[in-house]
Amino acid sequence: MIRFSLILLFVSLLSSFSQAQSTVVEISTNVGSMKFRLYDDTPKHKNAFIELARQGYYNETLFYRVIQDFLIQGGSKSSRNAPPGKRIGYGDPDKTVDDEILSKYFHKKGALCAPRQPDEVNPFKQSDISQFFIVKGSVITEGALDTMELAVNRPIRNKIIQKYMTPEVREELKQLKEEKKVSEFRELADQVKAQIETEYALDPDVLTFSEAQRKAYTTVGGYPELDGKYTIFGECIAGFDVIDKIAALKTDSNNRPYTDVVIKVNILDE
Repeated sequence: MIRFSLILLFVSLLSSFSQAQSTVVEISTNVGSMKFRLYDDTPKHKNAFIELARQGYYNETLFYRVIQDFLIQGGSKSSRNAPPGKRIGYGDPDKTVDDEILSKYFHKKGALCAPRQPDEVNPFKQSDISQFFIVKGSVITEGALDTMELAVNRPIRNKIIQKYMTPEVREELKQLKEEKKVSEFRELADQVKAQIETEYALDPDVLTFSEAQRKAYTTVGGYPELDGKYTIFGECIAGFDVIDKIAALKTDSNNRPYTDVVIKVNILDE
């Protein structure tokens, strides 16, 4: 009897743990429904989003900012019952959350993300969870990803090279070469090269797309320019076609669809 009770307790705990790890929400609209799995390792965003969803905070708001090959954004309370042509999308300063930007999550198609104010006024990258955006993006070639890396990394490397390859070092290398002091030349050159490569390898701003990023961006697509700048707290698991439909809607000069896309958020699993 005791053994049976322990088994039941174990099954119950296992079930609770499994549910806690797989919270699924449904974002339904008059265009169709999408399902998203919320990440357990972004708990501040996950919990805040669930709390607001339970309160009905996002219900009857609009996807008010829609840009093909970029994103669809909604949830702002200023969009609720907003008349056509009205400028909407203001955030709520009372609904900010500390950033949970994790490098393993990136802006592939279907990424569920929290917007935020720019760095100039928000240096700590706090999110505005009163809204959310979903990445649409586009499929990107391997060559384009290589070009992005090069555009970011070349200035970083050049700056480091200038730091160690000073005019004095260049002059010393030149003299050693003229004097045919091969071993001394190589020793100094190797020392400078090692300094450059070490600092370059440790620079946090160096851009290197992972294998997972390259696979996603060259197949389902996304928007890599946003990586590392916003908190991603979930991903689409059903309804990618709905993302496409919303992103393809005709919009006004403020990127608001002429046809209102009304939102309702439901918590399916916890």
